[in-house]
Amino acid sequence: MHFAESFKEIIFTINEKNFASYCLEVFKYQYSQCPVYHTYCNLLDRNPNNVKRISQIPFLPIEFFKNHAVKSGTWDEEKVFKSSGTTKSGRSQHFIKDLNFYHRLTRKTFEDYFGQLETVQILALLPSYLEMGDSSLIAMIDAFLTKSAPNSGYFHDNFDDLTQESGPYSPKKLLFGVSYALLDLSERYKKPLQNIKIMETGGMKGRRKEMTRRELHQNLRKTFKIDDIFSEYGMTELMSQAYGKNGEFRFPEWVKVLIRDINDPFSYLNNGKTGGINVIDLGNIDSCAFIETKDLGKAQNRVFEVLGRFDNSDIRGCNLMF
Repeated sequence: MHFAESFKEIIFTINEKNFASYCLEVFKYQYSQCPVYHTYCNLLDRNPNNVKRISQIPFLPIEFFKNHAVKSGTWDEEKVFKSSGTTKSGRSQHFIKDLNFYHRLTRKTFEDYFGQLETVQILALLPSYLEMGDSSLIAMIDAFLTKSAPNSGYFHDNFDDLTQESGPYSPKKLLFGVSYALLDLSERYKKPLQNIKIMETGGMKGRRKEMTRRELHQNLRKTFKIDDIFSEYGMTELMSQAYGKNGEFRFPEWVKVLIRDINDPFSYLNNGKTGGINVIDLGNIDSCAFIETKDLGKAQNRVFEVLGRFDNSDIRGCNLMF
């Protein structure tokens, strides 16, 4: 069996003990099979002969997904995920060889955190994502809605219909919303939503003034009279998601976050120090598993926080959009 296909069959067996060895195997495979990544590694003089530890692996900047087809191997894509395109620099594209594999990853991650989909009523408030199409988030929610509890669905701007689902009955209810739409809801529906878990996906999409994640959560907690706000961290360039509450995230076992020094891409920070977020997503077996994001954050014991984004005009500054 082809390496990538056999790897997909064992990905759920990855754990802290075997992660490093699998990581180096994937690096060797993608160095040889992903032309864009191969060229990038060579420019940094990194290859399987001199990369012996995770800290020596080059991380591909996410900008490459805007101008290149980042593929490991030669194949026709089943789907192309595209980013929101809220910046002037263009939309990232992630070519997906195996959509079923994506759905296996997303369901496993979600259910490990929230329980079986069949027991969760999903209330999706994601208008801008629906308008754009080609979103990995919408692909995930579409698949979830086919398995989730009755009366799940998209609610667009029909806030009255959405809030009618807040009665004190089973199943568990999860309001999955983009930040600006949740704020719109909080302004129009100033009542407690104590029987619904709220999960924000981040982002104002140019619809509202940006605010920090902490400010957003404080606003929603105060309006809806709830203790916790859940969050989803994902991006077009990743096959996997992280979930968390009150600003702290955790990825599944096949994903690892490293915090890099902003002035040295091969120097990593420990003990909760702030730096650039690098993500090893072994779910990206068909593209590139080693991604240098433009997010700033800190991590400790597999838990991480997202604190802001790099300002592309000055690496020493950041725009606190989360």
